[in-house]
Amino acid sequence: MSTVPDEPSTLPATPGVIPDHPLTSIRRSIPRDWDEQVDLFAIVKLDSGGFVRGWNLGAELIKGYTEDEILGSHFSRFYREEAQRRGVPDQLLAAAQRDGHVEDTGWRVRSDGTEFWARVTISAIRNDQGQVLGFVKIVRDLTSEKQAADERASLQRTFAHDLLSPVTALRGYLDLIAEELPPDHRLLRLAGDASDHIVAMAQALMADVTSSTERGRRRATLDLVARGAVALVLPGELGRVRFGTMDAIPVRADVLGLRRAIANVLENAAKYSDDVIELDAFETDEGAAVRVRDHGRGIHPDDLATIVEEGRRGRFAVTTDGGQGIGLSSVHRVVAEHGGSLRITSTPGEGTTVTLTIPRADDDEPVVRDDSID
Repeated sequence: MSTVPDEPSTLPATPGVIPDHPLTSIRRSIPRDWDEQVDLFAIVKLDSGGFVRGWNLGAELIKGYTEDEILGSHFSRFYREEAQRRGVPDQLLAAAQRDGHVEDTGWRVRSDGTEFWARVTISAIRNDQGQVLGFVKIVRDLTSEKQAADERASLQRTFAHDLLSPVTALRGYLDLIAEELPPDHRLLRLAGDASDHIVAMAQALMADVTSSTERGRRRATLDLVARGAVALVLPGELGRVRFGTMDAIPVRADVLGLRRAIANVLENAAKYSDDVIELDAFETDEGAAVRVRDHGRGIHPDDLATIVEEGRRGRFAVTTDGGQGIGLSSVHRVVAEHGGSLRITSTPGEGTTVTLTIPRADDDEPVVRDDSID
């Protein structure tokens, strides 16, 4: 008569796992197919070459392919043809392999050819020796959020336009009244100042809408955009900036937004350092890059992972610095809207280097070297 051995009272020990640790019990309670039950996010498993090896329910719902249809396909299939020509998928994998993960926001293509606005995170998976075995790609469909943002921007643009027209007319009427009154009339001067202020606010509101995602994009060269940012931030201190490599790399960009993003980085460099600020514009395998290097206070190592979050100022910031911690978050947003990346390295007491990289434009269209971006 055979007997069944008693079930062990404890599970066998796993190297590197603490049996009583709370996370250990959580991991044991989660089924192995947990990712297949997630339907809000697409979880796509790629091999080291970018070919699909795993596909969850969320991926099927968001992208429209069944697992049988997509397994073995290269993940570049999800990108627009333009992005494929520019090598964006391979650039993202290279960035994830180099940095551990990469984030990207932009249009993606479903199985039926329709497009959706997605926020994507690609993380590299390594073995104990550090070799990349593959990637995990997590995708969130933000199409409805983008549509709502576009509608708000449309209303904002209409409001700014409708406000600007009557206020500009009012300013003209005040000029006519000024011809009938003494030039130093106090009330007229105050009314003129107030109307000028409203005009400036309406123009700023219009510019903000114009520079939002996918609006006002045109071809320009990155060196001119960067020089325009310097003129915007340090108009009387141009000697403080040392121009290094300034290549005329063509980009298709929201020029106002990109210039403002570079200007925000320059503002931080000027605020947190007293020495020369180094500026370069050059081309990399990932696209067109602008690098700003200062030799100032630096960023604490523990803050580098969160410094681009809105409201984060870093532990080295002091009250007298001013600001509300939104500069780098806006830079990160603008760069992400262009399908690019933001990289920050810093050594406390030695300085900070910020590199903005966006896709390079194709060469099939002439670049308009517009003086308005200087």
